[in-house]
Amino acid sequence: MKQIQMTQNPSFSLISTNKIIQMNNVWTSYDSKNFALEGINLSISRGTNYAIVGQSGSGKSTLLKLMNGMMIPSKGTIKIDYVTPNINNKKFKKMMHTIGYIPQSLGLVKNITVLENILIGALPRLTKLQSLFKKFPESEIQEAKRIMSLVGLSGKEDRKAYMLSGGEKRRVAIARALMQKPTILLADEIVSELDHVTAREIMNLIADAQKRMNLTAIMVHHDMQLALEYANRVAVIKEGRKILEIGVEGDTIVDFQTGDLNTEEIMEMYSDDTKK
Repeated sequence: MKQIQMTQNPSFSLISTNKIIQMNNVWTSYDSKNFALEGINLSISRGTNYAIVGQSGSGKSTLLKLMNGMMIPSKGTIKIDYVTPNINNKKFKKMMHTIGYIPQSLGLVKNITVLENILIGALPRLTKLQSLFKKFPESEIQEAKRIMSLVGLSGKEDRKAYMLSGGEKRRVAIARALMQKPTILLADEIVSELDHVTAREIMNLIADAQKRMNLTAIMVHHDMQLALEYANRVAVIKEGRKILEIGVEGDTIVDFQTGDLNTEEIMEMYSDDTKK
């Protein structure tokens, strides 16, 4: 057998992990009395689509806030590419722009134009003076227009955000996040309150962007069927606990947490979600 010798002093510039997000026994509380999340363990692979499903108040949105540093856990550890997400952590501050976050409210500025909303995503790359006066280089403006084309907003650069339909507003929010040039995209209930056709248009848009940019997408849903259709894996959260982690392999739904379940069993367990 041929042996391969390692060099004595290899020089590596960085270490990369396939598991871009890792949570280990995470507990968190809003009031120091009641826990919103209890004993959460998550391991999300780079470049995948991961969905979090559960009823309102189950802790889904809290998970996203922990991932982007808006909250810190009461117990347990979280690592994003080996860095602890905390807005007071200098290392994390430097990488915050690589996490695109779309809140449930979308966070658009309603009285400015579509283009201006999207350009907000480029602010971390501007100098302090440029940022203060919102003076965007022509290269950033052209990049914003390119992304507008990708998300189906061409020709709507000058339209005010409040004039848009629900689907169009979501496209703007996605474009703003993509303008950050992220490696991770967090989206909280981005297709809620949309009809099925528009919801799938938005999901197709995110799936396409994920492949083009090799994004890791973590999305909160209430619709189990939609989550299974688009995600590599789906975590089910109930009353602050992860009770199931499943995915689709061929024509089979696989339970990665406790063993294989068939489609009927999974759908019967969460029939309330699939009817929404």
